[in-house]
Formats: sequence, structure tokens, C-alpha cells
Amino acid sequence: MAIIIDGNVLSKKKREIIAGQARQFADRNGRPPGLAVVLVGEDPASAIYVRNKKKACESACIRSFDFHLKTETSREELLTLVMKLNDNPEVDGILVQLPLPEHLASQDILYAIDPRKDVDGLHPYNMGRLLAGVPALVPCTPSGIMCMLHEYGVELKGKDALVVGRSNLVGKPMALLLMMEHATVTLCHSRTRALDKKIASADIVVAATGKPHMIRGNWIKDGAVVIDVGTTRTKDGLKGDVEFEEAMKHASLITPVPGGVGPMTITMLLDNTLRAAISRAS
Repeated sequence: MAIIIDGNVLSKKKREIIAGQARQFADRNGRPPGLAVVLVGEDPASAIYVRNKKKACESACIRSFDFHLKTETSREELLTLVMKLNDNPEVDGILVQLPLPEHLASQDILYAIDPRKDVDGLHPYNMGRLLAGVPALVPCTPSGIMCMLHEYGVELKGKDALVVGRSNLVGKPMALLLMMEHATVTLCHSRTRALDKKIASADIVVAATGKPHMIRGNWIKDGAVVIDVGTTRTKDGLKGDVEFEEAMKHASLITPVPGGVGPMTITMLLDNTLRAAISRAS
């Protein structure tokens, strides 16, 4: 029976460390680290996520700058706000909440953010550094997963790791981070053939497709580590990508949904904001 990786406990521990370092930063620089969060529109899930980020900032001694714009906000208006935040010396991190309304191209907006303030790690500059093996600001979910693996003593060197999902936000950076620690990585997706056989041979599985229970529990290799990033709201509550109960019988470590990766994502956003503040101050 697998050990459940408790993201809430690990997140609390990490946030206490961040809060202490943020207080030290404020003492040295006369201000706390600052995070600007921009929400466009009325997406309910995004609104909840933004509120959680604001609470997390308060508990971590990070100042929160919140901007809630109307759904019909134009590209020019949003870009003007981003430029103002780029120039604001009290803002160390900028996060534009995704998804944006359909008339706004997320790539245009994300690429306009100052790379030094790109706490989502999605600017080409930061993605390029990650690809080159010299990361600066790394996407929060993969960074949080690496923190989990380290905390639970998972050996990565030489292990066969399989990442299911190829997004810029999770899948691709996750694969790169695992390779940086000498894992042998296979990057799959929802159209991969014979996915069950590939999963059955993996020592570490990171599932990030957003398709509930796409990965059957009996596909998991005995003793494997399973990290479930998926969070889909269904009539039966939140579901992950992995069939949890059955996977529990085979895995050695597994993250639940909810209470696994989710709390660590926001925690690493705070960590990126602190790191950006320290880098800019120096």
C-alpha cells in the first residue's frame, strides 16, 4: 500500500521558511517582496485560485497587488497594465491568471512580462534557460513536484520517469527538471500509443493531462512513485488523472487529489516571488 504524499503539510513547512526569508528581505530593503496578480473576466475557478494566492501572500509576508479587469478588456489595455507593472519597483513578480478570455492571446501577454518578474516561468527567456540547464524562474507546478520528490527522498538518478502531458506549464518543464537530475525521461501525451505499457515500466509517473482517471491504477508498476497533477471537477467531486484507489495498491508513493500537488503550486509561486525580489535587489 502506497504512502500518501501530503502536499498540505509540506506546503506549510515550505511557506514558513519563505515567510522568514521575506521578513529578512523587508528588513534589509524597507519593503516586502511584491506580487501582482491580474485576473481578466469572471471565470469562477480562476477567481477562487486568485483569492487563495492573496491569502497565501498575506501569510508569507509578501505584498499582494490585485487587479481584476472586465472580460471585455482589450489587448492594448492589458498590455498597458503589464508595462506599468514591469516599471513598478515595488512589484517583483507578475502573474496573469490563465485562461484569458478568448479574444486575448495569452502568448502576447505572457511574453510582454519582464522576464525578471515572470514568476510563472513561461517567458521564452526563462524557458530557454531551463532548456539550457541554467534555470532562473521555473514554472511553479513542476518546481513544487521536484520539492516533493526531494522531501520524500526519491532517488532520480538513473530512474525511468514518464511524464504524461506536454504543456509548457507542466509537462515540458517537468521533463527538463527530471533530466537535470539524471532521470531517463519519456514524454507522453493523450495520443501516445500503448501508454499502458509505457507506464507499466516507469519508476516515476507524473500525470498532467486534465483527463480524469485516464491512467488506470493497474497500469502502475509495483513500487513506482505516482504524481497526479490533474484536477478535474466532476459531479462526484475533484478527480485526478490517475485512478487513485487502485494505484494505491501498486505505488510506493502517491499524491492525492485534492491535497497533493495543488498546495505546492501556490507555495512555489511565493518562492519564485521571493527569489525574483532578491535577484532584483542585488
